[in-house]
Amino acid sequence: MKTGLKTIGNATIIAYDHNKPILVTDPWLNNHSAYFGSWTLPYKIPEDILKDILFAEFIWFSHGHPDHLNPDSILEFKGKTILLADHVGSRIKDNLTELGFNVKILDDRKWINLSSRIKIFSIADFAQNSILLIDINGHLFVNLNDSPERWWGRTIKSIIKRYDNSYVLKLMGAFDADMINFYDENGDPMPKLPKTKALNGQKLYKLAKYWGTTAVIPFSNFHKYQRSDTNWINEHIMEIEDYKVGFPDKGDVKYIEPFAIIDCINGEISNVSPTKNDNKIYSPEDFGDNWSDALTKEDFSKILNYFQNKEKIKSFLGFINFKVGGIENIVMLNDSLKTGITFEVPRTSLLIAIENEIFDDLLIGNFTKTTLHNIDSLYNPNFNLFLTKIADNGRAQSFEEIENYFKVYKSRNYIDYYMEYLQSESLKYVRKIIHRNKYTTNLAKSMKRLVNI
Repeated sequence: MKTGLKTIGNATIIAYDHNKPILVTDPWLNNHSAYFGSWTLPYKIPEDILKDILFAEFIWFSHGHPDHLNPDSILEFKGKTILLADHVGSRIKDNLTELGFNVKILDDRKWINLSSRIKIFSIADFAQNSILLIDINGHLFVNLNDSPERWWGRTIKSIIKRYDNSYVLKLMGAFDADMINFYDENGDPMPKLPKTKALNGQKLYKLAKYWGTTAVIPFSNFHKYQRSDTNWINEHIMEIEDYKVGFPDKGDVKYIEPFAIIDCINGEISNVSPTKNDNKIYSPEDFGDNWSDALTKEDFSKILNYFQNKEKIKSFLGFINFKVGGIENIVMLNDSLKTGITFEVPRTSLLIAIENEIFDDLLIGNFTKTTLHNIDSLYNPNFNLFLTKIADNGRAQSFEEIENYFKVYKSRNYIDYYMEYLQSESLKYVRKIIHRNKYTTNLAKSMKRLVNI
C-alpha cells in the first residue's frame, strides 16, 4: 500500500502515504472486550495490519464508547499523537491527558494537513460523537461512524460535491446496538430485533445517494456477543455476506466489501479476508458480575449522588428503579411525575458505570433488562441523550449548563442548524395537516430535498 486506505476491525481506518501508516481511527484491538465483557471482535486483525496500526503517527477517536475508544486498546498508543474533535466538556481530552497521553484538539470544520497527501476535516457533533473527512490524494472518505445527521449535513454535502471519488462509511443495520433488552411491566420480554435480517444493501445504497458519494463501505458494526446473558443476540447480528443483500445493480454507486484496501493512486480496490475469532462464551462472573449480589447502603448513596444534579432528567422522569440482586432500589427524582424506568442490572457493572459516568455502556451491553413506565422509549423523552451524552460526557447537568452547551454547537455553523431545524419543522407541519398517503410521502420527500439544496 503506497498511498491509500484500509478498513479493518470495527471502525478502524488506516490511511497511508508513501507506504507509511499516517492515521488510524478508533482502534479496537484483538482480545480486548467492550461493554463489561459483552462485546468482542468477530474477526481477527491480521498481524501485518496490526503492526501498521501500532506504527501509525496519529490516532483519532470518534467518541468514548469502548468499541471505538477501548480502555485496554488505547494503552498501546502511549507516545502517539491522539486527535480529538473540539467537544464541549473536553472529557476525553482531560482524561487522556491525566493518563499521560499526548492529545491534540482539532480545529472544528477546518482542513488540517497530516502529510503531503493526507488531510483531515473534523466536526464535533452535539451528541459527543465526531465526524472525520479524510482526503487521501484527492479521494474523500467520509467517516460518519455511529452518528446520524446533527447540524453538519449541509457542510459535508457541499464538500462531497467537490470530489470525483468519494466514499461514505457509517454504521447501518445494527439493530442490537441500540438497547434492545426491554421487558414489559409483567416481566415479559419485548424483543426489539426483527425476526429476519433487513435488506441492508438498500439502506447502504440510499445512504450513499443521500450524501452524494460515489461509493459506500459497511462500517462500525463488527462485533459479537460473548457473555452467556447476551449471546442470544448473536443469531440476529449481521454477517459480512448480509451487508450487500438488496444493493441495487444500477452502477451509479459502488458497493465496497467490508475490510477493504483502496489504492488512492490508481484507484484499485481489493479486500482483506480476516479469519474469524473463536465463539467462546464467558459467564458474567468472568467479568465480575454476579446477578445475585445486592447493593449496600454505600452503593445506593453513590447512585443518589450521581443523579442529584441532573435537572433535565428530573423534569421528565419521576423515578428510576434499580433492581439489583432481586431487590428494588428506587431513586425518586420528581414526586409530581408518574414516569419511570426500571433497570435490572448486576451490581458490579452498575457501580462501575456510576463511578466512571459511563451509564451508556450498561445499556449498549444489552445484559441490563429495561422496563419503561409511562414513557415511550429512552429517546422520547430523551433520557439517553441528556444523561449519557450531555451530562456524563458534556459535563452539562443544570438547565443553564445545557442551554450554554447547545449554544456552542449551534454557533459552529448556524446555517446547518437552521436548515436542519427548518426541515424537521416542515415535515412535522406536513404530517399534521395531511393524512399519510402517497401524496403526503411525495410532498415530504420534496420538502426534504428543498431544504437540502
